[in-house]
Amino acid sequence: MSSAASTSSLPSGLAVLTTFPDVLFFPEIIFGGLVWILVASSMVPMAIVQGWVMFVSVFCFVMSITLLCLYLCGAHGGSSSWVTLVSGCDKP
Repeated sequence: MSSAASTSSLPSGLAVLTTFPDVLFFPEIIFGGLVWILVASSMVPMAIVQGWVMFVSVFCFVMSITLLCLYLCGAHGGSSSWVTLVSGCDKP
């Protein structure tokens, strides 16, 4: 991990809404909802495939909302390991 990332403190509360990487949570949540609509309205010959895609979509959507809420609450406590957690969850 770079020294710049380890020395800076992570935002919490409404300060999360002012940092660039954390603002990307909102488009991710919006596009996640659009994926639900597209997957649910598509006609797929094998329903199990649609079920798995929907499962992954719902899981990623719930994880994004959970991480955003945890950041807003300040649950990270300033630990830089949360940066790794978020970057790992955002890159499927």
